[in-house]
Amino acid sequence: MTATTESTDLVRAAARAADQKKAENIVAFDVSDSLAITDAFMVTSAPNERLVAAVVDAVEETLIERFDRRPLRREGKGEGRWVLLDYGDAVIHVLHDEDREFYALERLWGDSPAIDVQLPAPGTTDAAVGSADDAARAL
Repeated sequence: MTATTESTDLVRAAARAADQKKAENIVAFDVSDSLAITDAFMVTSAPNERLVAAVVDAVEETLIERFDRRPLRREGKGEGRWVLLDYGDAVIHVLHDEDREFYALERLWGDSPAIDVQLPAPGTTDAAVGSADDAARAL
């Protein structure tokens, strides 16, 4: 089994929102073969609690705007060290850099297939990426 198109699109939109807030090392995994409770995990980090909170806010706002989806469960936002946003078919982890290094979630899920989050190349504007996405869909 593979992650659904909806869960993959959700993770890609979350990754784009996180990237726009300067989140670091954004990765996503298709965990549908390993877990029955979700299809995809996204993991990203930020160097301080304020930026963790900003990334979480941006992800939540984007997924409400684009998909009319709110997290079923949110944990850790008050501390700003490791925030988990559970959307059912996708789980978003936003960690403080130190906690990410300590817990090493990529090591746990690294055997799962990676999901290409399709972030724009550095220096590329979102408008250019949107045009490329639209052109690819037209094919």
